[in-house]
Amino acid sequence: MKKLLSMLSLVAFMGAGAMATSSFSYADEMTDAAEATMEVATEVAMEEVAPVEAAVEAAPVAVEEEATLSAGDTGFMIIATVLVILMTIPGLALFYSGLVRAKNMLSVLMQVFVVFAMVSVIWAAYGYSLAFTEGNAFFGDFSKAFLAGITADSLSGTIPEYVFVKFQLTFAAITPALIVGAFAERIKFSAVLLFTALWVTLVYIPVAHMVWGGGFLSTIGDGAKDFAGGTVVHINAGVAALVAALMLGKRIGYGKEAMPPHNLVMTMVGAALLWVGWFGFNVGSELAADGVAGLVLINTQLATAAAVMGWVFAEWLLKGKPSMLGAASGAVAGLVAVTPACGFIGPMGAIILGFLASFIALWGVTALKSSLGYDDSLDVFGVHGLAGIFGAMATGVLMAPGFGGVGYGEGVSMMDQVTTQAIAVAVTIVWSGVLSFAIFKVVDVLVGLRVSEDSEREGLDTTEHGERAYNL
Repeated sequence: MKKLLSMLSLVAFMGAGAMATSSFSYADEMTDAAEATMEVATEVAMEEVAPVEAAVEAAPVAVEEEATLSAGDTGFMIIATVLVILMTIPGLALFYSGLVRAKNMLSVLMQVFVVFAMVSVIWAAYGYSLAFTEGNAFFGDFSKAFLAGITADSLSGTIPEYVFVKFQLTFAAITPALIVGAFAERIKFSAVLLFTALWVTLVYIPVAHMVWGGGFLSTIGDGAKDFAGGTVVHINAGVAALVAALMLGKRIGYGKEAMPPHNLVMTMVGAALLWVGWFGFNVGSELAADGVAGLVLINTQLATAAAVMGWVFAEWLLKGKPSMLGAASGAVAGLVAVTPACGFIGPMGAIILGFLASFIALWGVTALKSSLGYDDSLDVFGVHGLAGIFGAMATGVLMAPGFGGVGYGEGVSMMDQVTTQAIAVAVTIVWSGVLSFAIFKVVDVLVGLRVSEDSEREGLDTTEHGERAYNL
C-alpha cells in the first residue's frame, strides 16, 4: 500500500505539472488543486493501509496457532509405536505360548501373530475411519476409509497422521490378541479369524470411538477418563474372554488332569517384554514428549512394581511359596490397572493402585474362577477384566489432588467422576458381553468353534497347522 500511496502522489504531481505547462496563468490554481488531490489520495490510501497493517500485525498470531510438525514428538511416537508392537509380537505371544502345553504352543503363537496382521489391514481399510472421525455417538464415518485424504503432510496434533494411525492400530491389534488366552488349546483357527474380524468391527471400534473418538462416553459428565485403554482394551477384551470361556466350555480333562505351563522361562521373557513395551502403550498415549509423558512413565513403573510385590507376598502367605508365574501375573495386573489412570494420578497413587490390583486379580484367577467353574485358559478375565475394572474405577478416586492426582474439571467432584467412570465401565461390559455372545453364535453356525475331541487330545499344533514346536 505504500507503493500505492507513492503512485497516487506521483500521478497528482504529474497532473499538476502537465496543467502548468499548458497554461502558466492558472499555475497557482492548479498547484492548489494538486495539493488538494494529494491530500484526498493520502487519506484514501491511509484508510486502505490501516486494515492491512492490522492484518499483518495479527498474522503471526494465526501462524502460531496453526498445527506444526514437531520432530521431537514424531520421533517419540514412532518409538512408542514400535514398543507396542514389541509387547504384542513377541511379548504377548511368548507370554501365552509358555503357559499352554507343549502340543499347543505353535497354535497360540500363530493365533496372536496372524490376528495382529489381520487387524492391521482392517484398521487401514475402515477401522481408523470408523473410530476416529466424527460420525455419531457410537461410530465414526467412512470419510477416511482406506486412509483417504491422509498424506505425508497430514498432521494429527504435532505428529504426522500416519504415525497416529499406526499407533492406534497397535491398540486395535493387541486387544483381540488378548482374548486368545481365554480359548487357547481348543478353538479352530478359522473360528479365531472370523471372530476377530467381526469383533474388531462391532465391539472394539465402537468402544474406541465412544471413549477416544468423540463418542458417547467422552460426553457424559467431564468425560470418561481412560488415558491408555482401561475400558477400550482391557475391560473390553476381558469381558469377551469370559464370554468365550463360557461358550466354548472347558478343555478336555480340565479339573481332572494336570495342565501346567510347559515353559515358564518363555512366559517370564514374554512378561518382561510386556513390561518394557507397555511404556510405549501408556507413555505414548500422551502423543507428545512432555511433562505428562514423564508422569506416565514413573506411574507405569511404580504401579507394576507394587503389583509384583503384592502378588508375591500374597502368594507367599497363602501358598507358602512365591512363584515366578505369580510375579509375572502380578506385573501384568499392575500394568493393566494403571493403564486408564497413568496420566491422571500421582506416583504414590500409582503404588496404591498397583498393590491393590494384585490382590483383586489374584482373587479373580483363584477363588472367583473356582467358584464359577469356567475355564479361562490363561486367565484373561481374572487379570485384564478385573484389574481393568478396578483401575478404571480407582482413577476417579486417585486423581484427586489429595492423593497427588491432577484434580477434576471445574465443578466436578470425586463422586461425579466416579459415577462417570462407573457408567463407562458398565457400558463397556454390556456392549462387549452382548455383542461377543452374538458374534460367537454366528461363528459357531458358520464354521464351528471347537476342534474335534481327537484333535484337542493330539494338540492343535499338528491338527490345525501341521507343525510341532519341538522336534526332540
